[in-house]
Amino acid sequence: MRIDIMTVFPEFFSVLDVSLVGKARQRGLLSIDVHDVRDWTTDVHRTVDDTPFGGGAGMVMKPDVWGRAIDDVRSYTDAQATCVLAIPTPSGEPLTQQKCYELAQADHMIIACGRYEGIDSRVAQYYAEQPNVVVYEYSLGDYVLNGGEVAATALVEAVGRLVPGMVGNPQSLVEESHGAAGLLEYPVYTRPAEFRGIEVPEVLTSGNHGAVDRWRRDRALERTAQRRPDMIARLTDLDKKDCAVLVRYGWIRPAKTTAPVRQVTLRTATDNDVERLVALAAATFPDACPRYLPEEAIAEHVRMYLSPEQFRDWLRDPHAVVVVAEMDYELIGYSVTLTGADAAREPGAPQVSETESLAYLSKFYLERSWRGSGLARLLMNATITHTTEIAPNDRETLLWVGTSETNRRAIKAYKKAGFTTYGKRIFVVGDVDNTDVTLVRSLNLAE
Repeated sequence: MRIDIMTVFPEFFSVLDVSLVGKARQRGLLSIDVHDVRDWTTDVHRTVDDTPFGGGAGMVMKPDVWGRAIDDVRSYTDAQATCVLAIPTPSGEPLTQQKCYELAQADHMIIACGRYEGIDSRVAQYYAEQPNVVVYEYSLGDYVLNGGEVAATALVEAVGRLVPGMVGNPQSLVEESHGAAGLLEYPVYTRPAEFRGIEVPEVLTSGNHGAVDRWRRDRALERTAQRRPDMIARLTDLDKKDCAVLVRYGWIRPAKTTAPVRQVTLRTATDNDVERLVALAAATFPDACPRYLPEEAIAEHVRMYLSPEQFRDWLRDPHAVVVVAEMDYELIGYSVTLTGADAAREPGAPQVSETESLAYLSKFYLERSWRGSGLARLLMNATITHTTEIAPNDRETLLWVGTSETNRRAIKAYKKAGFTTYGKRIFVVGDVDNTDVTLVRSLNLAE
């Protein structure tokens, strides 16, 4: 691969004589030449810039000088071969690893290092219209450098290391950050096994290669979810263990699918959510009802107890908390918890001592397509967190819930969330009596 770097500070690029790039040049894997753009000037002062048309601060690099320079350097290779003209600029598109893979396939790359206010825009426009030339204006990030030399060095490093033979172990290109796996790299360690009181994770010294691979994969997923959530949204080919890790960071997908994961937001509800809450409540409540319940009884219960007025009352009540799960402005789950006297007045409320208080999980519902996705765990954790904020802090609070004795799925889910069976109660839907199982757990139960 041939790379020509064009700059007004050619001495800057002595750095390319060291490390892997320097070795690759010695081995003939990379051909890198640096050119002083001033060599193509025609005046005694070797002028490369002029004042901008339209006025304004700074100077602009002259297109005629750059045109002569690029034409000459372009002639060094076959005119039929594709040449990439890379122009570092803060207004360019972000440089990505995927783009570096594409650039590594080129036979010839010219990097034009601008200075001052940049290179006259007609240079990029002209060469973009020429046959066998691809113009790539790129940026390292949302900041401004004094010139393109640092960005050019970064491009040479990022692209050059992908040329076959450059990196000793090709597998390292797969596992590294932004590599083929699409993740940030997992934490790495070497000897000594203990450094200033910090031990190497035990799994890495276990000799169990399968466990090591799983640990590294999990840590890569965690690090990416925490630092670069935008990368998580692009992941494909996730297995169940991957999804279980990502759930902890709010990324879920419908159960039994291979759809991309999506991020869910858990928060307390506001008045702006009331209409959507009512619609979600009406859609989800029937799924929790026994099959023998008539539709009229269910509809009557929804009308009486899941109305806009009822939700607004809960939102205004300092002893109640409504938590919603939101994805792309759509509500996909919600919970309602009551504390204080309201929690104790509910039918079937557990008996507590003077050192205990109650919180009643009155509503806990998910939109059907998100059941089994991990959303229940996220909503429960958020519900407990927000309920703890309004519960008395001088007593242990017991969180309790009732659900139909026929709803085995819900009972199993509550037990998985730390609840234990307490007893039974009669719960009226419409004018029909139903038997509920009641379950209870400590609000501050260790997860």
